[in-house]
Amino acid sequence: MLARAAVLACIVGAAFATPAAAELPGPVRAMIEAAMRSDDPRAVDAVIKAAKATQPQDSAEIDAMKQKFDDTHSLVSAEKAERERERVLAARPLQLWKGEGEIGAFRTTGNTDSVGLSVGLKLERTGVYWRHKLQFTADYQKTNDEVSREQYLASYSPRYQLDEKLYAYGLVQYERDRFQGFWNRYSLSPGFGYRVADRKNLKLSIEGGPAIRFTDFVGEPAKTRASGLASVDFAWSPTATIRLTQQASAYLETENSTFTSTTGIEAGMLKGLKARLSYRYEHDTDPADGARQTDTLSRFTLVYGF
Repeated sequence: MLARAAVLACIVGAAFATPAAAELPGPVRAMIEAAMRSDDPRAVDAVIKAAKATQPQDSAEIDAMKQKFDDTHSLVSAEKAERERERVLAARPLQLWKGEGEIGAFRTTGNTDSVGLSVGLKLERTGVYWRHKLQFTADYQKTNDEVSREQYLASYSPRYQLDEKLYAYGLVQYERDRFQGFWNRYSLSPGFGYRVADRKNLKLSIEGGPAIRFTDFVGEPAKTRASGLASVDFAWSPTATIRLTQQASAYLETENSTFTSTTGIEAGMLKGLKARLSYRYEHDTDPADGARQTDTLSRFTLVYGF
């Protein structure tokens, strides 16, 4: 930080040390100097624009100071990025993991005696070339002492970045939902993904590839089927405390295709803690005998990021 401050001080000093810069009025000079010391390019751009509007006769001198700031700021940013890259490359496998856990529960009494629990865990590790994602969710409900929902999902997805936007991925997934007609379902899929948007407040990626699914049906013989997988992952933060998410996937098969969609809205409450309301839709075109084609689930959970 001291070295960075010294570099910025040198920029500002060099910019104003020229004879031409001295011709600028004191208030304008102080305004530009303060903006440059903030190390915020957008703030500098705004101040430079205002300075040139009020002092058009000094545009060339203002542009020269702006160029010195841009050159040195680019150098400082490049050095900072290289240090971060070296730190990530040197990290151990169990380091750099980030994630969030969520939990929701309910209890009703009276005409219907119900108790339910919903938990989830997401972990992600982002390296220079690789990104690893782990996810686990579980929903359990009892109504009048009988299990009315029992759904589990666990998945692992490694990604290898091919360029700034294109990446290769793998997916291993396990599901259990006897009310949808299967005891166990295993999915394996390799493919490619593309980051359409990857900004701080807006992220959108699409993925696609072949897949194989092994399903252990309730009351029917187990089957292994080849399919195609396509998915979309979207997140948008219109404000600092509100986040909208949408994940959708489709396993396309000749016998039974599965379509899932999870829409969520998150609201920040305290540091690291937020509330999430989500709606999950799952549809099988040809489910096992006795199971319904469509299953939906609304969740209200508390989420803690770490």
